[in-house]
Amino acid sequence: MSAQALRFEHRQQQTLTPRLQHAVRLLQLSSMDFAQELQHTLGRNPFLEVDEAEEPIAAEAVATEAEAMAELTAETDRDPMAIPGSTPRTSGSGDGEMSAMEMVAADVSLRQHLHTQLNIMNLPERERVLTGLIVEALDDDGYLRVGLDELAALCEFEDEPELPEMEAALKVVQGLDPCGVAARSVGECVLLQVGCIEDEQERELARTIVAKHIERLAHRDIPGLAKLTGATVAQLEAVCERIRHLDPRPGWRFGNSHISYVTPDVIVKKVRGTWTAVLNPAVIPRVKLNEVYAELFQRHRESQHSELAAHLQEARWTVRNVEQRFSTILSVAQAIVRRQWKFLEYGALAMKPLGLREIAEEVGVHESTVSRVTNNKYMVTPSGTYELKYFFSRAMPTASGGACTGTAIRGVIQDLLAAEDAAEPLSDAEIARRLAAQGLHVARRTVTKYRQMLRVPSVGRRRRHTPAAEAV
Repeated sequence: MSAQALRFEHRQQQTLTPRLQHAVRLLQLSSMDFAQELQHTLGRNPFLEVDEAEEPIAAEAVATEAEAMAELTAETDRDPMAIPGSTPRTSGSGDGEMSAMEMVAADVSLRQHLHTQLNIMNLPERERVLTGLIVEALDDDGYLRVGLDELAALCEFEDEPELPEMEAALKVVQGLDPCGVAARSVGECVLLQVGCIEDEQERELARTIVAKHIERLAHRDIPGLAKLTGATVAQLEAVCERIRHLDPRPGWRFGNSHISYVTPDVIVKKVRGTWTAVLNPAVIPRVKLNEVYAELFQRHRESQHSELAAHLQEARWTVRNVEQRFSTILSVAQAIVRRQWKFLEYGALAMKPLGLREIAEEVGVHESTVSRVTNNKYMVTPSGTYELKYFFSRAMPTASGGACTGTAIRGVIQDLLAAEDAAEPLSDAEIARRLAAQGLHVARRTVTKYRQMLRVPSVGRRRRHTPAAEAV
């Protein structure tokens, strides 16, 4: 029999307290998520209140609010969002002022848009019901995924509509705006949109290509299409380009157009010839401890209100957490700007290799803290808005013994692709050879990865056939 034995073993292990775990989670939240979390805490903690003071938290680290917001507004104005026009109504106050809500155009859903068109058509009652039934069955993409026989069974007519009648109603809906709506497949959607081409010759050529030669269209086989259709290369180039710009999801243009906006945490600008990072006042929560309630509680501690004591402790911790969070974000951002000022000055080609450890050592925090701080945090610069993680990349050796970054190499590849001949586009292997000629030794598969990151199609899909190239 085997004898049982007890063994004692001593181990040292670091564990995070629940509060520290919560702090770590809050640190990696985006500013919007952090604001929502803080708002929830404000709503249930009586010792916290909104700071109505003019100066935000850590005001010494922030530029004046008017100046910072003016910089942010100028950056935003470079790419304004187009809002559908509508005639605003004056407010009911009679002062001639318009509220913000009255100036925003209401979203119109696809179904509302289609019903509006059907309502102005002089349709018989039975056909109006059938077309309305089809409209209600469309999905958000604008497709009809339900069989016509199933829809016919839903009708409450004494005599159930037959398939030809349902197909006729479908044709009516397919003739509405947007072109391509109520299709039952992607191919049918494209064919419906092809039918909207005004030029008859282009329309028939496009219909032939989509219906019979869709594979050659996908592979940009212009010479093959020319032999099969008898059209010239120039005609095919124009028609194929027209087909590629058709919308495979016509329903997406209407309603539920949720747009995700990025609110930058840091604003970078040049002040007296030096690049400077400041916090964006718009993302700094103005929260403070309610000193009146805290003092009252301290006077009556003998009442043993354990729940209130926990709220007070949480309130003090929350205020410290807000200050520490944005102080850390600013310190990390300033360290990044000091290391990557050449990128701000000259663009992607001047990006330097940078690791988390370098910033962590400069700021005096752990690498994991830098990783969390740069997660979902954004920096707005005169050249665009970037996630803080964008500025970190490993060093890649060059032939001269120096180092460059993947960002810089992507910039070189982008320049090479922008200058390529449309008739003879550069293959990934050729791009790798040209990079090697510049002292940048990059594998072909790495070039492929960077090209895909730039959302540039393969060489076969980029090739444009010209009469001169075809003759050769």
